[in-house]
Amino acid sequence: MRSSGGGPGEIPRRLCAVAVEMLPVTGASVSLHDHDMPVRLCASGAQAAYVTDIQATLGEGPCQSAVRSGRPVLACDLAAGRDAERWPVFAEEAMGAGVRAAYSLPLGDDTVCVGTFDLYRDRPGALTAGQLRTARSLAAAVTMALMAMARDAVDRASEGELDRSDWLDGLIDGHDGVYQAIGMVMAQRGVGAEEALALLRARAFADSRTVTEMAQAVVEHRLRFPRDY
Repeated sequence: MRSSGGGPGEIPRRLCAVAVEMLPVTGASVSLHDHDMPVRLCASGAQAAYVTDIQATLGEGPCQSAVRSGRPVLACDLAAGRDAERWPVFAEEAMGAGVRAAYSLPLGDDTVCVGTFDLYRDRPGALTAGQLRTARSLAAAVTMALMAMARDAVDRASEGELDRSDWLDGLIDGHDGVYQAIGMVMAQRGVGAEEALALLRARAFADSRTVTEMAQAVVEHRLRFPRDY
């Protein structure tokens, strides 16, 4: 199955737009997760993209919890109660961007979670049972699209058109940059990948920037993490 029209990631992007049309949400995004690092695949708009990137920067939020549990995480009111207490910094940042509720559904199957389908809206409240079924169906469709892209990559690799390890190239904005930056910080500080990512996140938060923006600065040699940092 070859994707057509718009290139890799177009189907998940369209499904984000469908979610905004069908559900009482103001934004939607799809992220893939690797080593506790969500990397945004696509988003319906700037607000959804920003709130998704904030979760990557902070290392906390509904999408992180959904991946770890393998179950939907429904944060119905980020301004008060359990949701605000569970992720206090994320809740504050999300509300600053105009988001009051966030719903994260895992992508994958019963054995593996590869990412999340995230929904955001500008007012608190729960999804109804019918709306949650619709959200689950859209998440299942996103999973099927990702699986189809993976199979297409394997087919192309067998035909000599694409290396198996390169099928995500061009699919995720900032993917290569983040992991390249982690490697550079590891070398500069003499630390492991987990600590390097923590340093990137801390510096990004301190500078009110996303971890993707901070990674770009590292890759372009505009920012270093010397051992006495």
